Amino acid sequence: MYRLYVGIDVSKDSFSVAGLDSKGNTLFEDSHSMDAKGFSLFLKIVFQHCKDLSQILAAMESTGCYHLNLFSYLNEQGIEAVVINPLLISNFAKLSLRKTKTDKKDAKTIAQFILQNQEAVSQLAVSQGLQDLRDLSRERESLCHLISATKSEIKRVLRTTFPELESVCDISTKVMLQFLTQYPSARMVTLAKPKDVIKTLGRKGAGTRLTFSAQDIIRAAQNSVGVVSPAKEVILQGKVSTLMHLQERVQQMTKLMTELCKASMLQDLEIVTSIKGIKTKTAVPFLAEVGDIKNYSCYKKLIAFAGLDPSVRQSGKFVGQSKISKRGNRHLRRVLYLMASSVVKNNSFFRNYFVMKKKKGMSPQKALFAVSHKLIRIIFAMMTHKTYFNLKEASVNS
Repeated sequence: MYRLYVGIDVSKDSFSVAGLDSKGNTLFEDSHSMDAKGFSLFLKIVFQHCKDLSQILAAMESTGCYHLNLFSYLNEQGIEAVVINPLLISNFAKLSLRKTKTDKKDAKTIAQFILQNQEAVSQLAVSQGLQDLRDLSRERESLCHLISATKSEIKRVLRTTFPELESVCDISTKVMLQFLTQYPSARMVTLAKPKDVIKTLGRKGAGTRLTFSAQDIIRAAQNSVGVVSPAKEVILQGKVSTLMHLQERVQQMTKLMTELCKASMLQDLEIVTSIKGIKTKTAVPFLAEVGDIKNYSCYKKLIAFAGLDPSVRQSGKFVGQSKISKRGNRHLRRVLYLMASSVVKNNSFFRNYFVMKKKKGMSPQKALFAVSHKLIRIIFAMMTHKTYFNLKEASVNS
């Protein structure tokens, strides 16, 4: 039981606050600027109503990046702060018949929500270490999206300057990306000396054993229908350089978040990666989004948190098509999809489960969602009981 419940409505330049006591009485309502002065004034007001900062529960809605500074500040001061899904606050606000909406009203609504749901909400508190791990994981995810988009752009331009190259080799390898920075078109290859082309392909550090020769590329360039466009050559070189930079950044992020995870969640990491098919680069983002497994009373809570719980529309005799709700954590949902895809390919237990679901009439996509559910149930049990994956036990219990 806390003594003070603080709801915070955050915007870009300011934030509104409302404080309630344990009986629901309003103690204060105010607005402050989103800077050091505003933070200090807010803390002063809070301290006037509760000297023991550990007896305060503060909550705010997720607002992209705007709430992060205030969230970190409250944690540093010893105030337990949580970030609430805006959908929960929106649904809670609908219980009131009044349609008045202001920043101060929203702050009070958040305070009332955490007062009525304090036991569940207090479990959402995130340490700074876990928040840092999530930040790294989500930044890596963002970089991966950029890499995918950049690869598509490179292929699009290359189909104009040297369309035959893709049939000769895989252009996404390190050696070919380095090659494209020197020779972004068929024209550039034909103008170069053969020995220079051979030298570029054999550059040290390329790290890939070639399944084609420089002569294959030269012949393709000589018979190419690619257009002559110096502008597109410059564009392609720039996109290739961008892609290589993004790939380096992903490697840095992967290394850093792995080290951070091993320092704080080593046993959980070992438990999750004990499942064949789940590598560190997917296990770490999973743990970053899930946090402490004790926050979930059962595996169904974890499924709902990921937004993989079924959503069914039914009224009278009408029964709509069942779909996943997608109301949970989209980052967790994405990494679970990657994990499920991987275990289906590399783990006989999950592959057999996937095949069984398809034989029962499920589409490949629905069968994969079923695998995701199965994976969550198993991981939840493993992390709860601190046990490692055992293929024989899993087969018996399935």
